[in-house]
This record gives sequence, structure tokens and C-alpha cells, in this order.
Amino acid sequence: MYEKSLSRVRNVTIFALLLGAGNCMAATGIRQVVDATVKPLMQQQAITGLSVAIMQNGQAQYFNYGAASKNGQQPVTENTLFEIGSVSKTFTATLAGYAQATGKLKLQAPASQYLPALRGGQFDHISVLNLGTYTAGGLPLQFPQEADSADKMLSYFQHWKADFAPGTQRLYSNPSLGLFGYLAAQSLGQPFDQSMEKTLLPKLGLKHTYINVPNAQMSLYAQGYDKDGKPVRVGPGALDSEAYGVKSSASDLIHYVQVNMNPANLEKPLQQAIASTHTGYYTVDGITQGLGWEMYPYPIKLDALIAGNSTPMAMEPHKVNWLTPPQPPHADTLVNKTGSTNGFGAYVAYVPSRGIGIVILANKNYPNAERVKAAHAILSAMDQ
Repeated sequence: MYEKSLSRVRNVTIFALLLGAGNCMAATGIRQVVDATVKPLMQQQAITGLSVAIMQNGQAQYFNYGAASKNGQQPVTENTLFEIGSVSKTFTATLAGYAQATGKLKLQAPASQYLPALRGGQFDHISVLNLGTYTAGGLPLQFPQEADSADKMLSYFQHWKADFAPGTQRLYSNPSLGLFGYLAAQSLGQPFDQSMEKTLLPKLGLKHTYINVPNAQMSLYAQGYDKDGKPVRVGPGALDSEAYGVKSSASDLIHYVQVNMNPANLEKPLQQAIASTHTGYYTVDGITQGLGWEMYPYPIKLDALIAGNSTPMAMEPHKVNWLTPPQPPHADTLVNKTGSTNGFGAYVAYVPSRGIGIVILANKNYPNAERVKAAHAILSAMDQ
């Protein structure tokens, strides 16, 4: 009996050693892939600092490159804060989903129901869901310069005229998604920034994600650089917090990816909120539109993923095909979102059925196609 026990112990020990060696080799292999992908990209695009986080088998790994600033030479870490641009829209959508789950917001209701100043005009016929899915009728990519401030944006909406019928065309729009978030906060009875920083972000378990970076964290805030290499950070604008205002780190964002893939440990309303952001409301040119997130059948070819994140998809109207009823979240889906400010570029993608995800953050705005290529290469290597 004793010899049999020793044999079992020996076998378990050998198995553990082999498993550890396998994990070590896997870690080494993925580092080689990330290095081979990221280092040429940074050189080609003149990126000062970049952070990659991956999620695989429930474990996060980090790969950091370059400096948070050209001047200080402070190295990038997984805790460096980057502007994430329109990846912020996924947080805004989650807040709206939370407002819906707690009975405060109805996506099918007219937008004007939650903002009396919009009553009696076009927003009586534009739903909250239209705003959250860029189908309000042609709201533009950006506010006109003369309306791009908190005190002028309301007048802009009151005087805006639709180019086509609500619900017929998708036109990617900061004013559209921004107003969506503004109405969600209105329904919760709080300013948007407060709803995010005091309610949503803590409930998601995010400790290093901000709309307004506190003074104590400013040393971790990377310096962004524009296309000419000049230092720049995001400035104030109409509905900036709602559309593109979040600053976060690779460590927090990969945790965000993990809870999106597996929200079971979150409170019920937040689970429902995440499910609503992954719900397919319509299809358009190979994309299934969720709230904030954009989704594709998985596996997906690189060309299709690049096309879905291309300039024409962001700048031109596209006819939509509504899913009736809306399509519940599907595991064999690649979920993604790009985000940019003048000085930063972000990309987040994950595949729930494979338990894999990636975050790429850089302190330069470089082409979406290059982010997608890098992420696709790394995810493909992880999914072998």
C-alpha cells in the first residue's frame, strides 16, 4: 500500500512538473509572438510606448514596451494610464445596460422621454436604442466645432435635422453614443461622471480606470503624441466623457475583458447589463452591432476584421438589417472595439468561447488596421 502511495505521489509530481514546463514553454512561445508582432509595429509607426495584456485560461499576462513619455523615459507598465478613446463607449453602454436592468431606462422609449428639453422635436421619434446603435438618422461623427462644448450641445440637438429615417442607416457618431450615455445618467439621477466613477467602475472591480485622473495618479498617466510627434492629451468637448473620455491601464482593461467573458461573479443587474451590450441588434456588412461592442462570427479572417474597423465603416452611412427579436449573446463570437484620441490608440478584442482576449494600448494614434493585424496575429497564436 505504501509503495502504491509513493507511486501515486511520484506520478502526480511528474505530471505537475510536465504541466509547469508546458505552461513555461507556452508563456515563452506567446512572448515570442508578441515581441515579433509589437516591436516592428512600434518602429514602423514611431510609437513611444505600448502595453499588451492577454487573457488565456483565466490568467492575465502583460507585455510592456517603450516609455510612457519621451522626456521622462519612465517605462510603460501594466499600470500606466492611457486614453482609450472610443473603447469608452463600451463602458457607457454598460452603464445604460445597468440603468435598463435596474428599471430606470427603456431602450425602446423615445430619447426625449429622459430629457424634457428635447421634447416636441425629432427626438420624440428617435429611440434611446437608436442613439446607442448609431441609427438616429445621421448624427455626424463629431460635433461641429461651434457646438462642441457642454453649454452648446443641447441647442445643437434641438436644431439638428435627420438625413434619413431613424433606424434605417448606421452612421458611427460620437454625438449619438454620447447622448445615449447622457440619457442613461439622467435616468439614474446622477451626472455621468459620478455614475461611472462612483457606481459602475467599482462594481466592475476596476480600481485604475477614470474619467478624471486624480492628482495622485497623474504620474502614471502616459503622455500622448500626435502624428507629428508633438505631445497632446484629450481636451474637453461636448459629451466627451460619454463618447471617448475614459483613461485606463492594461491591467484594468484585461480584468474588464475577463468580466465581460465571464460575469457570473457580478451582481445580477450588472450581469444583465453586460448581456445587453453583447446582444445583437442588427447586422451591417458582416458586423453584428451590440451596445458599444461590435461582433463577428468566430473564427474570422483578418481581411473581414480590418474591413469592419475601417475608415469607410466609421465615416459613411450603411443600411442596417435589424434582428427581430434581438440576438442573445453567442459564445462563438469575436467581440471588439477600437478607440482613439489625438495622442492615443487602443484596441480590445476577446472570444468568450475560447476564453481568450487582448488589450493593446499605445500613446500614439496609429491606423486601426495595424492594431487589428497585431491583435489578430496574437489571438491566432493563442488559439492554437
